[in-house]
Amino acid sequence: MQTVPALTAGCRSAGNALRAAAVAAGALLVCACNTDQQATVAPNVPTDFRQRHPITLQESQRTLQVFIGSNRGELNPTQRAQVLSFGIGWKRAATGGIIVERPVGTSNERAAADSMREIVSILAAAGLPPQSIAVQTYPATGASVAPVLIGYPKIVAQAGPCGLWPQDVGPSLNRAWTENQPPWNFGCAEQHNLAAMVADPSDLVQPRGETPAYTMRRVKVLSNYAQGQATSTETTSSNTGKISSVGQ
Repeated sequence: MQTVPALTAGCRSAGNALRAAAVAAGALLVCACNTDQQATVAPNVPTDFRQRHPITLQESQRTLQVFIGSNRGELNPTQRAQVLSFGIGWKRAATGGIIVERPVGTSNERAAADSMREIVSILAAAGLPPQSIAVQTYPATGASVAPVLIGYPKIVAQAGPCGLWPQDVGPSLNRAWTENQPPWNFGCAEQHNLAAMVADPSDLVQPRGETPAYTMRRVKVLSNYAQGQATSTETTSSNTGKISSVGQ
């Protein structure tokens, strides 16, 4: 008669333990769901490709290579035009002086040294002051023919590097896949090409100053308007409005 209460108490203890374990397991699941939800609130990287691959302005070296033959000692007409254009570009975009380096230890060492005077004179004719031109040498041992290097620093726009795939773009358990976020490399080529094509990198930071208006045309239009005349441009061509006869 004493065993029945003991079994009942044991069953009650086991039931309480099972209910406690179930409550603990449910709490862990709720915490896990809550933790995953908090982790997916903000992405790891910016979604906008302009923030992920920003265009930055940096100082880079622009270099012109002039190959002088061993038995020449002077520039050909094409090289003279290249050096002149390079000097004009220095006046427009350089952030420092221009350096002319001739090779040492090559078969065209003597010819390159003889061409220095002509190169410096062409740069001076392009408008470079004498104190902004520096002539140096650089070792080129082992090369049969080495070029004369002409370079100056300038501000350039850069973006990238592109072609990086740090995450799998296929189906996976990554947050970028479940949230349908763009891959890391998306938009990098567009930013890189835009930085390479821009004529003046400062245009990406601030606009240029406005040019003055065409005063003669403005006076003409205002004068016609005051007299009640047409202000549009008149065309006197007899072919205006006619259908083209190409292909007939």
